[in-house]
Amino acid sequence: MKTLAQVKELYKSNTLDGRDLTRLAQFIPEEELDDFGLELNEEYKGKHKAIPFTKENILNQLESDVDFGFDKALGQRGISSSMMFQVVKMWNWILEDGLENWDEDNNYAQYGLSLFKATAVKYGFDNPIGDDIGNEHKYASY
Repeated sequence: MKTLAQVKELYKSNTLDGRDLTRLAQFIPEEELDDFGLELNEEYKGKHKAIPFTKENILNQLESDVDFGFDKALGQRGISSSMMFQVVKMWNWILEDGLENWDEDNNYAQYGLSLFKATAVKYGFDNPIGDDIGNEHKYASY
């Protein structure tokens, strides 16, 4: 698993809305947020308590994000599922457990379902598409 220092040095956000960095910010000590290009709103300054940057805690967040990604993809919510696809890719990149080099050019079909499924299967999360791969046409909007 990458360290927070490695993430700071190497990670580049790929979301339109900063959704990936917002989730990552939960794990960054307040005094280091600026190093990641993040700033707390005034009402939260001095109150931010970072969640320890451990595999267990990252997996807990990833499970929630995969679930949300499935929800958006199955609901054919293009922008939201695209943002969650990038969030899940970020966590997989951080975890370095075999899904960190996901090729989105060839594997984004049907709102990113194939990545959400691969991640769910890898970590034993809920998989609402069962035996499907995630690129089946029945998940497309027409």
